[in-house]
Amino acid sequence: MARQEVIVIGGGLAGSEAAWQAARLGCQVRLYEMRPATLTPAHRTGSLAELVCSNSLGSALVDRPLGLLKAELRRMGSLIIACADSAAVPAGGALAVDREFFAAEVTRRIEASPLIDLRREEVVSLPETGPVVVATGPLTSDRLAEAIRRLSSADYLHFYDAMAPIVSLESVDMGRAFRGGRYGRGEGDYINCPLDEEEYRRFVAELIAAETSELRDFEAGDERFFDACLPVEVIARRGQQALAFGPLRPVGLKDPRTGAQPYAVVQLRQDNLAGTLYNLVGFQTNLRWSEQQRVFSMIPGLERAEFVRFGQMHRNTFLASPALLEATMQFRGRQGLFFAGQITGTEGYVGSTMSGLVAGLNAARLCRGEPPLALPPTTMSGALCRYVVEGDAARFQPMKANFGLLPDLATPARQKRQRHELVARRALEDLEQAWQAIAATMPA
Repeated sequence: MARQEVIVIGGGLAGSEAAWQAARLGCQVRLYEMRPATLTPAHRTGSLAELVCSNSLGSALVDRPLGLLKAELRRMGSLIIACADSAAVPAGGALAVDREFFAAEVTRRIEASPLIDLRREEVVSLPETGPVVVATGPLTSDRLAEAIRRLSSADYLHFYDAMAPIVSLESVDMGRAFRGGRYGRGEGDYINCPLDEEEYRRFVAELIAAETSELRDFEAGDERFFDACLPVEVIARRGQQALAFGPLRPVGLKDPRTGAQPYAVVQLRQDNLAGTLYNLVGFQTNLRWSEQQRVFSMIPGLERAEFVRFGQMHRNTFLASPALLEATMQFRGRQGLFFAGQITGTEGYVGSTMSGLVAGLNAARLCRGEPPLALPPTTMSGALCRYVVEGDAARFQPMKANFGLLPDLATPARQKRQRHELVARRALEDLEQAWQAIAATMPA
């Protein structure tokens, strides 16, 4: 008897995770990825799960939202998190990866699976039958996006996302910059470029005055930004101190030369395993490349920096999910059609991975004649899925994992840190109970 087949469209983090999970349940999987023949405005390679904005997957601490979400994904056997752990680079209390190694490892494991048929083709319409997972991400191709638009009978919402520049380590002046993490955590993992008040004010003035790139045709007509990934020049325009209280906040850092906290600080985070490349944390930007060279070279320690990649901005697209999806990631208007990744509003790499895992499992369960499942709302995974399918569709915005999504404790904790620890413990306990029942149905 032939195996039931699951079709997955999109080989990013969500799609790769969905394909892997469906194969784990014994289903044959056809995974479509249009790259490298057809590239998006942000991608540069044909590797699966290519990271385009940052190499960081957020905190590794379980009492932090993204740390908890990653712990849940590890327990559920996530391919993406396993590959991220194998590609990890030093980043203090965060999980950051060598992006090339990470993408190559995901690609290797997918290609090695006997149940996954990877096809390098662009899908321009939705398959009419069978379990299908659409995980084409925020840069869905125009033709497929139009097919989804017709199916949903709902308007798409758009926001802009931007990539930060990367510099070579050898070009950073360590006579002005210094290594260290906030409050001494992960000492040496970050490079810090301190600014005094005068340097900060000059930098902000030039940043605000700098020329931005002209939007491409596919981006024209919409200038809304998503707050979690604002271009640094947009933040600067919000007020003189916006950067000092945002990505340039100096809290928890001391300049070893002065023994004092700087007025502001630009942090650089390791971008590859070799430790030769560093990205400017929080410096997503749409400045012209020549302006990036000029303005960012005003940062102490980066006066002679070699920019191996300049920042750039691209359009991201997501569904009005509260009107369209269930917490199982299944489309309300068609049984067997699932969506996953940032197109659903689960923002960020780890959130995308989680929705891919849920969609892949449920598509496979459908193949096996089992009902789709929703994870407990007391888990970060379940709470995030619940968020994207509830609320006002007209005002819906993507969301990253955060403790505000989780239900209150039966007995309130007095301190925020204690509450986070307790809700994290509850989440992992509830997930364990739910996952044992799910795992019992999986093939040995």
